[in-house]
Amino acid sequence: MSDVRGRRPVALASGQTVGDLVDRIAHRLSAFGDPKREARELVAALLDVPRHWPLLKENKWLEWDVWQRALAAAGRRARGAPLAYAVRKASFRRFTLTVDERVLIPRPETELLVDLVLSRCTPGGVAVDVGTGSGAIALALEGEGEGKFDRVIGTDISLDAIAVARENARNLGAARAEFRHGNLLMPAQDAAPFSAIVSNPPYISYSEIAELPRAVRDWEPALALLSAGDGLAVTARLVRQASALLEPGGLLALEVDARRASLVAELVASEPALEDVTVKLDLAGRERFVLASRRTEREGVT
Repeated sequence: MSDVRGRRPVALASGQTVGDLVDRIAHRLSAFGDPKREARELVAALLDVPRHWPLLKENKWLEWDVWQRALAAAGRRARGAPLAYAVRKASFRRFTLTVDERVLIPRPETELLVDLVLSRCTPGGVAVDVGTGSGAIALALEGEGEGKFDRVIGTDISLDAIAVARENARNLGAARAEFRHGNLLMPAQDAAPFSAIVSNPPYISYSEIAELPRAVRDWEPALALLSAGDGLAVTARLVRQASALLEPGGLLALEVDARRASLVAELVASEPALEDVTVKLDLAGRERFVLASRRTEREGVT
């Protein structure tokens, strides 16, 4: 109920309105350029609803546990955490993932990588997502690739990342996705040969750390971002392994640094077992993906 001056209801012990919560969060985020908009976006992300929902539902009462979770998220956001880390959630394709500082925040570009893989692969076989992080790619291939793959395996050198990926698999009921700890393709060797090897590997050079946005440099895991060899060392090792472990006709699909796409393409083309090397653009028109296939035995490479 409202008081005689028509203001929003006074808070009750069991909860408060969306509008009250937005006001409270905006006060905490006063250092942001538009704290009210920032507060609405945080509430929407936390509740996994459209961005305009907090404005349309400002008189809706919220349970006290939601209020507490939102204030905790606002505290993290005020300390500089990216929105996804603040609310512990990120959208990827058709589902919502749990994410925190143990894993990279999934990017829209990576959604397109999934499309490229699903469009190129024939039914059957085993797909491996190398450096799986939150499990985003593996879970998308498992959930959307019904009939495309017999198995989907995600690998990561970080035990923390594997824990996050497994939590997301449980939350999504992804029974056919499995996650294994270890370096690159080594943990999945027993399942080779693979019909698809997919990866968004670390590709930032150590000399480029200072150039990264603060939200990336200070919050996202360095293990998932940085690579030696001018950003190419991890990719080079993965390409060598993939050329030996792909089945004939199998697909290698990499998300790469747009500045180094041509170098990665040359690196892939230098492997005798790989052919049909192509570079694909992201939605911004940048060279973002490198694809290749393993030669078939009849072409003389086994």
